[in-house]
Amino acid sequence: MNIVVGITGGIAAYKAVGVVRGFVLAGHSVQVIATEHALRFVGKPTLEAISRNTVHTDLYEGVAEVRHVALGQAADLIVIAPTTANTLAKLAAGLADDLLGNTVLATTAPILLAPAMHTEMWQNAATVANTALLHSRGYRFIGPAVGQLTGTDSGPGRMSEPDEIVAAGLALLAAREQAPDAAAAARGTADLAGLRILLSAGGTREPLDPVRFLGNRSSGKQGVALAEAALSRGATVTLVTAHLEVPVPGGAEIHPVETAEQLRTEMNALLGGADIVIMAAAVADYRPREVAEGKIKKDATGDVLTLELVKNPDILAELAANRAPGQVVVGFAAETAGSREELLELGRTKAARKRADYLVVNRVGWTEGFATDGNTVVVLDGAGHIVIEATGSKLSVAHSILNVLAEAGRSNHQEHND
Repeated sequence: MNIVVGITGGIAAYKAVGVVRGFVLAGHSVQVIATEHALRFVGKPTLEAISRNTVHTDLYEGVAEVRHVALGQAADLIVIAPTTANTLAKLAAGLADDLLGNTVLATTAPILLAPAMHTEMWQNAATVANTALLHSRGYRFIGPAVGQLTGTDSGPGRMSEPDEIVAAGLALLAAREQAPDAAAAARGTADLAGLRILLSAGGTREPLDPVRFLGNRSSGKQGVALAEAALSRGATVTLVTAHLEVPVPGGAEIHPVETAEQLRTEMNALLGGADIVIMAAAVADYRPREVAEGKIKKDATGDVLTLELVKNPDILAELAANRAPGQVVVGFAAETAGSREELLELGRTKAARKRADYLVVNRVGWTEGFATDGNTVVVLDGAGHIVIEATGSKLSVAHSILNVLAEAGRSNHQEHND
């Protein structure tokens, strides 16, 4: 496959070397387009040695072969890493004042953007609007992550790691290869266009007092990956968030909550407007019967603190019971199973109890599942039958899950809207 890697002028440009190397090692032909500002951060010799091709920079090079159009026409995938705030703005406006901009306008291939900028720039209203517009046009995004930025700054805006970008790019290539014709390939994976997805992500927290809570280790990465994937495939996404440790995707309607009861209220209030409902949030099973008005003091409680907990409502089961005809309801089940057989048995028992249309089952533990960049899942239908198994980055797993839901959601949407 022919891959174009665009590199723009941000400090994260040095990490683009790893992106280029990853695609080359995967067996693909890589053409690098570096902007003038990108070459202030990483040199041509390095990029040419890693890509094994001449680095393209000048709009007026290769005029005889119409290079400003040919590179885009020949591409099976375009990846821009890093994608600066300036580049997002130029792409949203459709500007083509350099070779990279011309190449983007001349392609029908999927385009994957890896934003990298300071937190204030990522959260600026202009960048948020540009990101939402690009989502609506079918551009795919990976990241940004939360982490160390330039200097001592830290927060949302760090470029995703090269292996994550490469994995997301390879997933897009796989989807393109499976498209039945050129027109479908050009559309990429816009198979969710017109569908409304209600999605929860993160982990709820139940307060003990004003400073403490009962919670879980969910970072929200898988739920956010589902939102990003759904947006890139044309869906309208409403995301109910509970204490995310990753940035929310641009283009989604966001409803933040704290507790399981708040999540229950919000999901039920939004249920009627959705074609597909995905409960990816990790919900606390119990909450304290009483919440202290002030901080619980050690000298007042002694050496042992006894808490009385009461069970929280089963939100997924309620959503499944209250769904309208045609709605598809999907749940998640994280289990600490000792074997695959035990995992499937736990999943099937839960599927029968929840009565959702699909249940995504994954194993969690001290070092797997929560807060990691990868995932392995088994998707069961309501009867407990295995529909698919998927492993890889959380974004690629998200696309695998959405592959199952796309057909079901589209079929039900048409059946009940004709």
